[in-house]
Amino acid sequence: MASDGSSVRDAREKQKQKRSSTGRSDLEDKDTHVEIERLTAAGHAALQTGDHNAALRRFKSALRAATKLREKRLQRTCALNLGAAFVEAGEPRRGLEVLELAQPGERGQRVAELQFNRATAHEALGEPRQAASHYLQAAQLYRSQGDAGAEADTCVRLARCQLHTEEWDEAVASFRRAAESYRAVGNTPAAALALKDAGKHMLQSGRNASDDIISVLTDSLEMSIDITDQETLGKLLNDVGLSFSQMRLFSEASECYEQALPLVASKPHRLAVVLQNLGAVHNALGQFQQAVQFHREAAALHGSLGSRGAQGRCFSNLGFALVELEELEEAWESYIHALQAFRDTDDPSGQWQVCEGLGGIKLQMRDPQKASVYYKEALQLLCRCQDVSSSVQERLVSKLSEALQQKLLIQQRGAATQRHHHRRLPRSTAVRSDVQQGRPNGVTDAEISPTKQHNGSESPHQEQEPADHHNTLPEANRNLNNTYDKAEVHPQNVQSESTGPGGVCAESVKPRPVQINGAHPLVRSSVTPPLMQNEHAQAMPLTRRLKSRFCTVM
Repeated sequence: MASDGSSVRDAREKQKQKRSSTGRSDLEDKDTHVEIERLTAAGHAALQTGDHNAALRRFKSALRAATKLREKRLQRTCALNLGAAFVEAGEPRRGLEVLELAQPGERGQRVAELQFNRATAHEALGEPRQAASHYLQAAQLYRSQGDAGAEADTCVRLARCQLHTEEWDEAVASFRRAAESYRAVGNTPAAALALKDAGKHMLQSGRNASDDIISVLTDSLEMSIDITDQETLGKLLNDVGLSFSQMRLFSEASECYEQALPLVASKPHRLAVVLQNLGAVHNALGQFQQAVQFHREAAALHGSLGSRGAQGRCFSNLGFALVELEELEEAWESYIHALQAFRDTDDPSGQWQVCEGLGGIKLQMRDPQKASVYYKEALQLLCRCQDVSSSVQERLVSKLSEALQQKLLIQQRGAATQRHHHRRLPRSTAVRSDVQQGRPNGVTDAEISPTKQHNGSESPHQEQEPADHHNTLPEANRNLNNTYDKAEVHPQNVQSESTGPGGVCAESVKPRPVQINGAHPLVRSSVTPPLMQNEHAQAMPLTRRLKSRFCTVM
């Protein structure tokens, strides 16, 4: 009996000890959970203040604590947060390694945040195709979860990756999907921005009807009334204005730029861009008097900011407008300023356009000798440019030929005059003898018009009236500016003023500051061609910090 009683007591004691041990274990697990929650919250807080190192320390500690527990899901969540923190801290390669630990098992549910963060890491590493694949998975998961806001954000990131790989149609579809999702959650400002980008790239792809593009851009403008941030609204208006300009809807573009002006008044670079674009649009509308003031103000601002290339384009636009206003001397000076700016920034495209303008002015000034020199230089510079239409070269050759013909006519006229002068000298005595012979006083052969010879026909050496050469080159008003967010600053390489690349002296005219409104030196603006390739084609730096998505451990 005693033996049986002892066994029962031993069993009870063991159960008591087991329960006690289990209780302690449960308590320890509970404490670990609390600690993980605390560390995770501290990591999120550190991210909010931009302290990435502190965030990494907290998330590492949370992951170490989670490995003591048997909860795989909790470990994956902590790994996801740590990996996301590495990505956001500018260490995407390390982030990808840690995110591998957050992968669910074969039967595990895919996590939208995990796909989003993997995409972010690949994007930061300059791997847009891999990034796009994961962003697409994340967008689909957010959509299945009914999280339209997260889906919209992801679609925008997806679109940007598709732009890097030049998948224009796919990018447009992603922007439009983002706009729909933003609108569904009532975020009309974000929807307006997404539609603005959609319209911009619909225009670039060249595969969309004009009416569709106009509809998208108009919807963007209508929704932009809910944008309260002035800088954001100013950028949207400038971008939509650029799209309208490229579609040759210059009146609509002008309205956008006019509305943007007061919104960017406190940002000199952005103000310069909008002024530059306004001037270019007024050039296109033939409103040259209004354009001149915008060109000068934009040029002054670009000059004060050191944006030498933009300044050169403004001077080029100004020269074009002044030629149309028949202010040839001022136009000449503006083009000379532009030529020096383009030389300083080694811009052969800008240089040949200006040389063509200078040649046109010299023809109007009846100086075909210098006009031909500038046209020759323009042709030489054209060889350094890519993607230039053959019609441009044909036009320059035609203008050069005309200048040479006029030069030849003038030379022939001069030679004829000189021969006639040599004939007149001995006739002076003959005149006197004629007078003695009863000829009317003062009437001599020299006074008979030299233009009437050969039975009254006009002399073949008569100088023809030069054609009215206005600067109508198509490139003269392509100088729109889409460098809205970042000024283009070029070091000013002071070159010799003697000769340019084509041997042109530029008549030793130095670009000198011209005061506008008594405040700024004169500078020029420009109009950009449709979206420049390098806007989205540049590789992303390894240390680029992109926003990741984090999870709680609740």
